[in-house]
Amino acid sequence: MFIQTESTPNPATLKFLPGRAVMGEGAVADFPSAEQAARSPLAKALFTIPEVSRVFFGSDFISVTKREGDWKHLKPAILGAVMEHFTQGLPLLEGSAEETEETYNDEDSDVVEQIKELIETRVRPAVAQDGGDIIFKGFDGSSGIVSLHLQGSCAGCPSSTMTLKNGIENMLRHYVPEVTAVEAV
Repeated sequence: MFIQTESTPNPATLKFLPGRAVMGEGAVADFPSAEQAARSPLAKALFTIPEVSRVFFGSDFISVTKREGDWKHLKPAILGAVMEHFTQGLPLLEGSAEETEETYNDEDSDVVEQIKELIETRVRPAVAQDGGDIIFKGFDGSSGIVSLHLQGSCAGCPSSTMTLKNGIENMLRHYVPEVTAVEAV
C-alpha cells in the first residue's frame, strides 16, 4: 500500500491519500478530539500519537491536524497507523453518528435549497481539495445570515475567515440576493 501526502492551506494539517475510498463520495467524519473518536478504530489509533489534535475523514483522504512538532517526525507514525488499519481490513466507523439539525423557516425553503445546491456543487469540492469540508447548518431569513460548520483542515485554518467572507459569502450573495452574510458555527 502506497500512501501519498499533500500539504493544505492550514500548516498544522496534512492530507493523507491512501489510494482508496475512505468515507466514499459525499460522506465525511470529523473528530475534533480523542473523546469524539470512540466510534472509529482508525481515529482512535491516530489519537494515540500525542501530537495529533484532530482527525477528519473525507471521501478518499484523511486529514490530520497536529498540536505541535515537525511533520517529518509525525508522518511515519501516522502513515503506520493508516497502513495498519487498511491492511487489517478494520471498519472505519462503528455505530451511528448523531447529526445536528439544520435550522430555517419553511418559508425560506426555496432559498435554502439554492444555498445548499451552491455549497454542494461549488464550495465543498474546492474545500475537500484542501483537506476539509463545509456543512450547511442554517439560514435566518430575517437577517439573511447563513450558518456553516467548518471541518477538517478548515477548522482552525488561518485563512478560513478569508475563505468564508471573501469566497463563500461573496458567491452566495451574488447568486442568492436574500443572503447578507455567512458565519461559522
